[in-house]
Amino acid sequence: MSAFVFFRYSQTLEVPQWAVSSGDFATLAIYLGVIFGSLHWMSNLIADFSAINRLPYIFSVVFKGLFLLLGATTLAYMTQYLNMWALENHLATLRQMLTVHILYSPSFQALIVYLVVVRVGLAFIEQMALLVGPRILLNIGMGKYHKPRYEQRLFLYLDMVASTTHAESLGDYRFSRLIQDCFSLLTETVNNNEAEIYRYMGDAVLIHWPLDKGVKNDRCMNIYFEFSQQLNWQRRYFEEHYGFVPKFKAAAHCGQVVAAVVGVQKQEISFFSDVINTLARLQDQCNPLGQRMLLSGALVSRLDNSDSEYQLLNLGPVKLKGKQHSIAVYGVKPK
Repeated sequence: MSAFVFFRYSQTLEVPQWAVSSGDFATLAIYLGVIFGSLHWMSNLIADFSAINRLPYIFSVVFKGLFLLLGATTLAYMTQYLNMWALENHLATLRQMLTVHILYSPSFQALIVYLVVVRVGLAFIEQMALLVGPRILLNIGMGKYHKPRYEQRLFLYLDMVASTTHAESLGDYRFSRLIQDCFSLLTETVNNNEAEIYRYMGDAVLIHWPLDKGVKNDRCMNIYFEFSQQLNWQRRYFEEHYGFVPKFKAAAHCGQVVAAVVGVQKQEISFFSDVINTLARLQDQCNPLGQRMLLSGALVSRLDNSDSEYQLLNLGPVKLKGKQHSIAVYGVKPK
């Protein structure tokens, strides 16, 4: 909205009637920015936490656009009504004057066009961010990974327990809705722990951080236990719709990877390393070892356990499938 005010009035030779000085432009920019920024935030909030979230994305775009349009119209009417408050005319005449002054004014029409363009542009950016992740979208745009580069990364692998049995009992459609419900709950805790979704793989999800961020504040463990707690809080919902509360197992590992953009028509940032393969093999050991979550020794050596909320259980060296050498494995449980 600040940009709208600037481009609308920057080339004006004369100061508009409502402005006493050029400083009023800044006041108007701040005023409109706060109002429409709040409307934009409210439209996103309503769309994300209502049934609109389950509709095709075009419905969300239309709703947000209409919400802003309604807000702009209401604001324009209120402003014009206050300006004309002193006029002692009949109410019907006043409404007619308001309609003429607002709906047919070039400023209001320019504002509507601007809102439509901005809303469509923001909707496109939001959808791209949802598809690839906001940080990945920024990195691709900046060309950060067009040349392969080495990085230290921490990966967390979450997988549903007894997923094959659940899929057979629920059927493909209901099982897919179950996965949608589970991973919708996962989103909040992923954001709270400053992580990124690398890839969804059916009933499993791979999450990652730069290593220095992932080891801070027990983030790699917080996600799993917070997610499990959220599933338990929604126990009634899951039991009513699916007949059980889903459970997940997890494993975390870290190491050096090569990150690069792959693809032409559909691009994504991929990580190439034995770290991910080792992580998948480590996660397979959850059931044999009777653990909900496992950490590799390489990751545990990077953690600061001085004030951790979790207790690490040394399970000794474990030989992973397809690996020549055993690795140190630790179980995790809350204190």
